[in-house]
Amino acid sequence: MFTGIISGMGRIEGIEATPETDSVVLRISAPEHTENLELGGSIAVNGVCLTATSITGDILSLDVMGETLRHTTIGELALGEGINLERCVKAGGRLDGHVVQGHVDGVGQLLEHESLGDWDRFRFAIPFELARYVAKKGSIAIDGISLTVTDVSAATEKTQWFEVGIIPTTLRETTLGQRIPGSSVNLEVDVMAKYAERLASFGTSESSAS
Repeated sequence: MFTGIISGMGRIEGIEATPETDSVVLRISAPEHTENLELGGSIAVNGVCLTATSITGDILSLDVMGETLRHTTIGELALGEGINLERCVKAGGRLDGHVVQGHVDGVGQLLEHESLGDWDRFRFAIPFELARYVAKKGSIAIDGISLTVTDVSAATEKTQWFEVGIIPTTLRETTLGQRIPGSSVNLEVDVMAKYAERLASFGTSESSAS
């Protein structure tokens, strides 16, 4: 489990495709993120939970399967590109953000970026099937960053969107400061909303059955 509080940025050092297995081996530099990380340990890269398969100093190798490549932005990463990093939270540790699983639900797109002085407004398009899980003042993870939703589109709008407010520190210390309109981002909606919908669907089924 993660919290969506980015602990640092790394860099893509190598991308080795293995077409026969529909996967890639990702090599990243992860300064200050390898201490006590064992083989098989988890680290979130732009919000995607990946497993360390090799560790040499600050360099990690991570296997990325085809399913992850198809449903996240990991397959779009380029050599030298900066990435958001977060180690999994320790049991009993502080939950400064919100519960983030590292299981990306879909890919969104930056529509607008407006500087408002002390903070910046970002508007992202979100896949229609995910929009129902996003509520004003609720939580969402964008490229692994825990953020609070400041506004959402009406349910009747053809293009579903949401907005977040970003402070200068977040722009400097995460990849959001590098995003321009049209950029794709990983989205993970609040897991509590998904569980609530699932529980409600069973309640309706039981009522109908009786």
